[in-house]
Amino acid sequence: MTRPHPDAPDERARGGIRSVERAIELLQALNRQSVSSIDDLHRRTGIPKSTIARLLRTFEARGLVAQSVRFGAYYLASGVASLCCGYNHQPQVIEVATPVCDALTREFKWPVTLALLDVDAMVVRYSTIPQSPLSLLHSSINLRRSLVGRALGLAYLAFCDPQEREFILDVVRRTGREEDALAHDPQGLERLLDETRRQGYALRVPELSQQSCTLAVPVFHRGGVAATLGLTWFSSVMTSTEAVDRYLARLVESADRVAGALGRLKPDPV
Repeated sequence: MTRPHPDAPDERARGGIRSVERAIELLQALNRQSVSSIDDLHRRTGIPKSTIARLLRTFEARGLVAQSVRFGAYYLASGVASLCCGYNHQPQVIEVATPVCDALTREFKWPVTLALLDVDAMVVRYSTIPQSPLSLLHSSINLRRSLVGRALGLAYLAFCDPQEREFILDVVRRTGREEDALAHDPQGLERLLDETRRQGYALRVPELSQQSCTLAVPVFHRGGVAATLGLTWFSSVMTSTEAVDRYLARLVESADRVAGALGRLKPDPV
């Protein structure tokens, strides 16, 4: 008896094309985690490893996926943005975080920022700078923030999965950016991450800015870090210790509100 080709349509496809369904499932799995090995993807999707390998090679050739040479892990590349350029809805985390960030700025006046991981940096996806009378910038949307020097990055790196952290750092070490220099000091970075985990929050490395400072915390979702939430103030107005005393509890409470709202939503399909 001739066995059907593994990519041939079957009853599970419900009239669809199985190979296309698998490609979509794989892209969705890659989107849920910043870096993934073939073993990770197989465990999470059930797709045969040989099929995953073929699809990843295809994605890589089309600029949708890139590979970390050292670890053999894969992550979404910039070409994947072409798949959503006509999609106008914001990611769910931004949608649920927006009113929470707005409320913090109304209460404390300082600008509040929501950042999401983008391969080798945190990217500002929402900011209340336009609503704040206390900001050095006119806008910070789409600014990239170092994972090892900025509070928004350290809050992600300290609390994400250890394997994911190693994958990310492998990429960060190859950026050549001055702000990422600490990635080349494993012992110093680990001490900073340990302190961040112990405290439950991250602060911007002081050497990066003398004018302002940022306090940031992670937003947890489905066992991982979905985003980071930060509040920025003028260094001349208060010390970091004073800022932590005044704002940390409310910032953590706000991150928990975002996480709770995410948990009540249906899973985002992309």
